[in-house]
Amino acid sequence: MNSSNLWMVSIPLCYEVNGSCSRTIYSFGVQLAIYMACAMGMLLTVLGNLMVLIAVSHFKALHTPTNFLLLSLALADLLLGLTVLPFSAIRSVESCWYFGDDFCRLHTFLDTLFCLTSIFHLCFISIDRHYAICDPLLYPTKFTIRVACIYIGISWGVPSVYTFVFLYTGEIEEGLDHFFQDVPCVGSCQLLFNKLWGWINFPLFFFPCLIMITLYVKIFIVANRQARQISNLNRSSGSGLPLEASKRERKAAKTLGIAVGIYLVCWLPFTIDTLVDCLLNFITPPVLFDVLIWFAYFNSACNPLIYVFSYRWFRKAVKLVLTSLENDTARLFPPNVKITYII
Repeated sequence: MNSSNLWMVSIPLCYEVNGSCSRTIYSFGVQLAIYMACAMGMLLTVLGNLMVLIAVSHFKALHTPTNFLLLSLALADLLLGLTVLPFSAIRSVESCWYFGDDFCRLHTFLDTLFCLTSIFHLCFISIDRHYAICDPLLYPTKFTIRVACIYIGISWGVPSVYTFVFLYTGEIEEGLDHFFQDVPCVGSCQLLFNKLWGWINFPLFFFPCLIMITLYVKIFIVANRQARQISNLNRSSGSGLPLEASKRERKAAKTLGIAVGIYLVCWLPFTIDTLVDCLLNFITPPVLFDVLIWFAYFNSACNPLIYVFSYRWFRKAVKLVLTSLENDTARLFPPNVKITYII
């Protein structure tokens, strides 16, 4: 069979040195398709989160505690798209790491930092929405700018310390050699994917997921109960004014449900795979691993679409930004109107 008819052809080495990783060369069409898919993912991640940053930063009416959380989330996802995804795309397509061990460690640090930071933000946003819907009267006093800053500090601080300790602190590795898998060959960048890291990573991704699911179920129950109460009030009083509140609560529950669902679709396969690899001595093929990790990356592109782009006020804000109508803020937000939350 002619090699040009093969979907992929294996080349022995990434580098012409002993111990080099084997390299996989895809046909031109497949290689181009993968690069385009990765480029589209990066473009969606960068542009979507950049629009969130610009809109929330520019319009003072959007300077609320919840929106500051979204602003910080967008920053983490934007940095992931700018600093991590381009090199991950090259590694996925070329099946080799060409940027050296030091940069591999830095790339892994940033990758884990931004992904964990994004997940922590999603968890805190769920907590914020839980208070807003389940305890609306006390919500303005419970979730203030100060509380939002504390949540943001935890979301950045804990992942930073955790990742730094496991990547740059030599003391952690002492006495734990039986847990760690050495880098298998020259040209590989998989420092984090060892047994110890896999066992610790699983609860780090699983518990925020469990928190979000629990809060979503409670929010869904409370939102339905409030909707029924408002509907009964409308029928008894003949007033339709509270109807907007009912729609708002239902939209909040629906939005958070979509967020949790997409989070599960994006992160659960990768998280389960890392745990299975720990138990079965890293049996995941490199191609499958790349697919799973890019599914996880895709969550950062979805966050602006879930939390922000589905709202009319944000689409209007983006339109004003894109058309350079910076002096028309009053058309978007009438005087004495302040947006307290977006979902």
